[in-house]
Amino acid sequence: MKAHSIFGLVTAAAIASACSTTSESSPSGPPAETTVAIRIAADAVTPTNGRADAEVGQPIVLKVDSDAPDELHVHSDPPHTFAVEPRVGQEFRFTVTVPGQVEVELHEAGKTVTTLQVR
Repeated sequence: MKAHSIFGLVTAAAIASACSTTSESSPSGPPAETTVAIRIAADAVTPTNGRADAEVGQPIVLKVDSDAPDELHVHSDPPHTFAVEPRVGQEFRFTVTVPGQVEVELHEAGKTVTTLQVR
């Protein structure tokens, strides 16, 4: 009975470790995405002044739910601009080619959503 229980625990641990994910890049594939969820509702923006880490060339996805139109500005080199519509489920994808701090701001709301620390 003990051997059977130990086998079950080992099997469960192996399955759990196989299902885990990481944001680190692997030598054989592209780097994982960095995702920032943004919500604009009743003149409030979430997050405000957030922080996120990314790597040069890594896909960055901004997932936006909004009840008002606005414009996202990504202050990178080159810069990116995305028109936000008043609807849920919007996704904007880009990469950053120069390391450093990259601010993502909402133009009309006048708020910095997040700062990406790109390495």
